[in-house]
Amino acid sequence: MNYYEVLGIAKTASQDEIKKAFHKLAHKYHPDKGGDEKKFKEINEAYQVLSDKEKRAQYDQFGRVFDGQQAGPGFDPSGFSWAWGNKSSQDVEFDLGDLGDVFGEMFGFGGGNRGGKKDSRRGKDIQVDIEIPLEKTLIDFTEKINIAKHIVCNRCNGNGAEPGTKIKECTACRGSGKVQQVKKTIFGSFTAVGPCPECNGEGTMPEKPCNVCKGEGRVKSHEEIEIKVPAGIDTHQVIKIEGKGEAGRKGGKSGNLYARILVKKHAIFERREDDLFTTLDIKFSQAALGDEVELKTIDGTNILLEVPQGTESGKVLRISGKGIPHFQNKGRGNLYVELKVATPKKLSKQQKELFEKLKEEGI
Repeated sequence: MNYYEVLGIAKTASQDEIKKAFHKLAHKYHPDKGGDEKKFKEINEAYQVLSDKEKRAQYDQFGRVFDGQQAGPGFDPSGFSWAWGNKSSQDVEFDLGDLGDVFGEMFGFGGGNRGGKKDSRRGKDIQVDIEIPLEKTLIDFTEKINIAKHIVCNRCNGNGAEPGTKIKECTACRGSGKVQQVKKTIFGSFTAVGPCPECNGEGTMPEKPCNVCKGEGRVKSHEEIEIKVPAGIDTHQVIKIEGKGEAGRKGGKSGNLYARILVKKHAIFERREDDLFTTLDIKFSQAALGDEVELKTIDGTNILLEVPQGTESGKVLRISGKGIPHFQNKGRGNLYVELKVATPKKLSKQQKELFEKLKEEGI
């Protein structure tokens, strides 16, 4: 990951340019505003490094900054990734914090989760697509969806044990959830700590598994979920609903639900950010003499447009505040109407005579 590319700036960017780029992207991708959580984390990581002169200098020299919290006890990474061997035109950099994982894959045992204990019981996240018409973006509304997923078992309330029985300590790992494994390799013997195979690293086991969920603490079912959609939402924006993903195993935390909004194309109005664009046909006489014409807006109300005298085809009129509401902000975008002078394809005898007279007049 190139931090300068993440923020969309040059390597020579000033601290002020770095700060402005971060604020702009953070506002766009903030999860609380429906943004991309992964992208937001990348933006934040890049800013934390490039906004610090010392870290930026280390990054410019050695590459991506290393997270010291991931290293083992007594190891000082000095805040950056190390390059092994002599520099050449094809340098390959190795993050020393990843060595445990590398040896784990080579010799058949886990390298350990240095970034913190991962809850294997946590339910998976779910993503759904919700398609809505353009008109719905004008107001706040609630969308109901029905999805198939794991829900908490009603019989055992999610703990996986038959009602009236106890949750006991795993005898294999004595409640720690971990066991030691010794692997012999060509480099010698390695001892590693891995999850207990008897309790799957949980440290506890039901005395008698639940008859309904078989000890899982969850069952497959359907759930109706209400999703509050704010006015002004645009296509591909994502709404995060905490805890409405898959239920976790044996009382584990539920995953999240991510609802991606897809706004359908409108037959008359085209959306560009919060502005709307449309076309309106007018007659030759209206273009030449000027007139008032009626237009139905996207919210169903009729408005009168004043066509100036001598209007040429392609002229654009702007109507303020008749576009899409600004997302989570006050006000609305504008409506732009392109006037097109319609050429009549069939003329009556009287109309032809009138046009002939206009032609003689040089019009």
